[in-house]
Amino acid sequence: MKSVFFALMGLLCFVAKAQPVVTTLQGHSTIKGLDCSKDEVERLIAVESVGEPRFFKNFRVTGCQFSVKVALTTGNYNLTVSGLGLESKTVAFTVKEMGAPIEIPDIALQQPTNQLKEVVVTGIKKQYLKVEADKTIVSVKENPLLNSGSSLDAVKKVPGVITSPTGGLSLNGKGVRIYIDGAPSSLTGTDLLNYLATLPANAIEKIELIYAPGAAYDANTSGSIINIITTAKRMKGVNASFNINYNFNKYQKPSPQIMLNGKEKNLSWQTMLGYNYIDSENKTQSNQNFVTFNPAEQLVQRSFTVTTQRNFYFRTGTNYKLSKMSNLLLNYNLNLGNDRGVFDSSTNGSTIDYVNEGVSKTKLNNHEISLQYKTRLDTLGQTLDITAYTNLFDRNPITQSSGWDRIANQRQYNSGDQDFALKNYYLKADWTYPVKKWDASFSAGTKWNLNQITNNGKYNFNSTSPGIYGSFIGFDYRETNLAGYVEGRKKWKKWSFTGGIRYEDFQVNRQASQSSQNLQVDFRNRNFFPNLNVLYEINDAVRLGGTYSRKIAQPDYNTLDPNNSSNFDRYNSSQGNPLLNPTFFDNYEVKLTALDFIQLGGNYSVAKDNNRFLMTAAPNSLISNQTFAQFDRIKTLSFFASFPVPLDYIFKGKAEFQKRMNNIDQMNYIFFNISYIKTTVDGYTFSFDNKPIMNYAAQSQIILPWNIKQTMVYFILPEGNWEIYRVTKPIQQFDVSFQKEFMNNNLKVGVHAFDLFNQNEINGIISSTNLESGFYQKQDSRTFRLSLTYNFGNVRLQKDNTDIQVDKAKQGGGGMMK
Repeated sequence: MKSVFFALMGLLCFVAKAQPVVTTLQGHSTIKGLDCSKDEVERLIAVESVGEPRFFKNFRVTGCQFSVKVALTTGNYNLTVSGLGLESKTVAFTVKEMGAPIEIPDIALQQPTNQLKEVVVTGIKKQYLKVEADKTIVSVKENPLLNSGSSLDAVKKVPGVITSPTGGLSLNGKGVRIYIDGAPSSLTGTDLLNYLATLPANAIEKIELIYAPGAAYDANTSGSIINIITTAKRMKGVNASFNINYNFNKYQKPSPQIMLNGKEKNLSWQTMLGYNYIDSENKTQSNQNFVTFNPAEQLVQRSFTVTTQRNFYFRTGTNYKLSKMSNLLLNYNLNLGNDRGVFDSSTNGSTIDYVNEGVSKTKLNNHEISLQYKTRLDTLGQTLDITAYTNLFDRNPITQSSGWDRIANQRQYNSGDQDFALKNYYLKADWTYPVKKWDASFSAGTKWNLNQITNNGKYNFNSTSPGIYGSFIGFDYRETNLAGYVEGRKKWKKWSFTGGIRYEDFQVNRQASQSSQNLQVDFRNRNFFPNLNVLYEINDAVRLGGTYSRKIAQPDYNTLDPNNSSNFDRYNSSQGNPLLNPTFFDNYEVKLTALDFIQLGGNYSVAKDNNRFLMTAAPNSLISNQTFAQFDRIKTLSFFASFPVPLDYIFKGKAEFQKRMNNIDQMNYIFFNISYIKTTVDGYTFSFDNKPIMNYAAQSQIILPWNIKQTMVYFILPEGNWEIYRVTKPIQQFDVSFQKEFMNNNLKVGVHAFDLFNQNEINGIISSTNLESGFYQKQDSRTFRLSLTYNFGNVRLQKDNTDIQVDKAKQGGGGMMK
């Protein structure tokens, strides 16, 4: 333990001791045959040290003239200029006096004379993880730790993401909103989790963890955002990649996938086609104490479910380059599902002996269409981004079960048939105007969103005859949202300021009906949501920042819909609460970041009218109802730390560690993430002590002989309080993977084990009105997987440049992760 501590301290001291001084590098890089005044071609400028200590940084600039600022010590360096379709050129320079401006000799660029392959920009520092002041970027596509399995698996392994006992996701103790390719997902609850579980992880390019979203993001984000960026790589001609995952547990099922991509002149495209066939088991037990009875009545409920998920997906996207300054992107995603669940359950009490068995079938289809227009309006970096998005989703769950009261010797039937449909229409525009003279920029934008949901269910409750529907529940939801924002950024010496305000206008109409009863809830929210971010650069590697933001969370349709959302019988029901109010959040955060992968911070969040999942019972009733309730105020205090332990530094010395700093593929390391979370609920009496909870997670990469890459992930959530729930036994899981590349990296073979020791289970307590429940859940999480990926064509696919950037070198630069 001492060696690890001293290695970490040595790494921090190594960063801090040199204290390099910012140096301005300026010059010209002209393209043969192109007038400099008309040059709008983007270049990558890489600055690299010659010899030790190792140093590397890159910038993106536009046009023939460049001026970049980078912190350098005295010594010899190389500056490389490259670009898409251009031969790279390198010039040497020497820093004799720290801080003195350096004029780089003119660099002449030209296209290759014999261009047989797509030019690949070289000199880019490859990173799996990059910590920035306002977000963390995690690479997925080439990361063997994350790219096997589903998108949900990948998100759960990202540092700082914690899965709650009820299945939801949080980021450093705050609630999250899932974005996909920059737009908020229309799906929520189990629909969203099922969608991510069927989206393969190798369809993801990277994941952005946005801790304090600014005014440009929807205010309806509660506290933070997980933005999933899907793959967007194209090559000239037609290229293909075939991938198959074969899962082994009690069941053995394959999941094949093929991806085609290509580029011809100004049009590039990509198509992904695949099929998932997944079988899984879930075992639960609930020990329930109904306190309104005298003496209290106790029931023990057990259930066992075997679920089969069959899913076909088709994802296609095109990018048409309208001009050197404009791109038009069109994407269409199709997801078809046919799921089946076979279940049996039992309920036992002092005078109760009841069993129930049945089957549920769900057919669903999901269509997503997005159109995006990006353009740079002038040579000053002014940009306009317009996005239109439509999501059409529907499902038809059908449940049939037969119950048997063994004491009364009576048969009862329960069945349900729902018709759910979601339509979401989303349109936004964002405009950015940089003012280089003031070292500042301004942004403004607007958004319109219409979300329509209907769910009509018919049920047969505790009937002596099967197939007769005697109860009907209807749910209609319509939400119209109009928003606008302004935001400004200013850099002054070592300080950076970002401030903005967003206006949101929500008009909500809810209608729930059951038999002859109707409930109508209509309201309108008009609010301003400010945000402020202050950042201080202690040196080139260390930054200290603080943020404040006000957010809102509209109750999602899963929490509102009164239709039964799971299996039901004489003693169990599950339904939403259409009377829930929106939740308002005040979020505060302070964070210290160092290098590109160390962060230490804390946040404090106050949520008013917060919604939480509960198990309740009516007075003198033995029916357990799973629903959602509103809490007046929930306060969450959390602290978090993320840092690596460089095994190369410990076992191979400083020189070898510095040599490998720019190639994480060959590094040996352990990355730790630690979180402390304490929740205080006003107006709620716990039947147990309010004990803070910790979360420990570690990820490692070890390079074995024959260049086999071993990755391991371990997390543990010990005993403590998670919001209003008490975790009574640690939740933990250990995963390990081995991956090897063959045939000049065209063939990748992996062997993976998930929850190797079969320890991931949930044990907890939840208390509510009239009911105290101890619950247990165990899924067949121990799974073994064999993965195989074969690339046809050039494996080094060049990513299309669809990011219309302002001059990042003038804003302080920073490495662009690839």
